[in-house]
Amino acid sequence: MRAKSTLRHSHQVEMRWAKGKGRGVYAREEIKKGSVIEVVPVIIIPVAEVHAWNSNFGLFDYVFNWEDGIMAIALGYGSLYNHSFLPNAKFSIGTELTITFSAIRRICAGAEITINYNGPPRSRAAMDFTVLE
Repeated sequence: MRAKSTLRHSHQVEMRWAKGKGRGVYAREEIKKGSVIEVVPVIIIPVAEVHAWNSNFGLFDYVFNWEDGIMAIALGYGSLYNHSFLPNAKFSIGTELTITFSAIRRICAGAEITINYNGPPRSRAAMDFTVLE
């Protein structure tokens, strides 16, 4: 399946170093609740390949569950959003090999943009890593 949409990199965000977390995505300007932050293309990859690469390169830390047996590497800043159980954004899987990131509340300029890796913003399911809040 090939994406048919034209995608442009978002002017609303930038990558910065997040203390204690590595890279993170930050708002360059105020983002209103409900606004689309960015729509990013993805590259799909079989789960077995992700696990094979994980031991050497840590790829598993940057992928999204796509469908049974398939993971997705989000391009743009998509794989750099950090996790929070109190996120200010959410992500949704698109139909044309894309992931959309949207604000679930107002995000001030300079604030880190976070998502809940479980998917639903209010999910409190256990994570396979230590959560830094």
